[in-house]
Amino acid sequence: MQQQREYEDTGVEVDGGRLAVRRWPGRPGAGTLLAVHGIASNGLAWTRVAGELDGVEVIAPDLRGRGLSRDVAGPASMARHADDLRAVLDHFAVERAVLAGHSMGGFVACVAARRDPLRYSRLVLVDGGLGFPVPEGADIDAVLHAVIGPAMRKLEMTFEDRAAYHAFWAGHPAFAELRGPDVEAYLDRDLTGAEPELRSACRAAAIREDAEDELRNPEVFAAIHELTVPAEMLWAERGLQDEPVGLYAPDVVAASGLEAEGVALHFVPGENHYSIVLGLSGARTVAAHVRDAVAASPVARA
Repeated sequence: MQQQREYEDTGVEVDGGRLAVRRWPGRPGAGTLLAVHGIASNGLAWTRVAGELDGVEVIAPDLRGRGLSRDVAGPASMARHADDLRAVLDHFAVERAVLAGHSMGGFVACVAARRDPLRYSRLVLVDGGLGFPVPEGADIDAVLHAVIGPAMRKLEMTFEDRAAYHAFWAGHPAFAELRGPDVEAYLDRDLTGAEPELRSACRAAAIREDAEDELRNPEVFAAIHELTVPAEMLWAERGLQDEPVGLYAPDVVAASGLEAEGVALHFVPGENHYSIVLGLSGARTVAAHVRDAVAASPVARA
């Protein structure tokens, strides 16, 4: 049974509004993890990882345009999210933290670490951060539908109640084994509106803006290759829809040059793109790497 940790929900002022943040307080001197979710997700994706990090302060914002940060105004991009992360650290008087990012959050983390290397002691990238550009002229919506599938279709749907939304995800092949109150709370945070017309809290414009930046910006592609802080990347065996080959095929990882550049690479067998953070075994694996990163980092608060 995973430990249930005390938490607090708060807001942090950023350009365009108030960013919603879930924070699990830690023990003095035990270090801080700043955790960044994926393109159509929210901060509660990190709940199970936080549950494995007793004593470590874990701070997980809903990125602008998602979850309870849906109404934060202004365009989205990896650089804009990096600015928001800096504001979050300042709000909680954290001078330096371990930075983790899942999926698109990995790209945000790499850009943030390149922009503010003194604020981050180490990076833990989880099935994200390594770019693969899309063909010139490809329609971003079509690419997103092909890659993230149901996570994109949900933006076009309404749901009569929370149970219907949970059932929608229960039918997702990568969610087949993902159950429990933590997963339900994560899904509930992605709902807005009122029954019988609930819809995803993800703002479609923010998803598209981030996808354009993540998939077409050379500076975003380069960030992982230009890091000046220690970094590691965990990559899942299986894909976004539980395909046998993950988001990063073994040959892609081998050809990336990351290992030669000093990024430690860790293959995570048996997990897919979602279960690596939302599943109990995946969360334990990620937390073990985070725990090591925190232990190797000096504790710094302003």
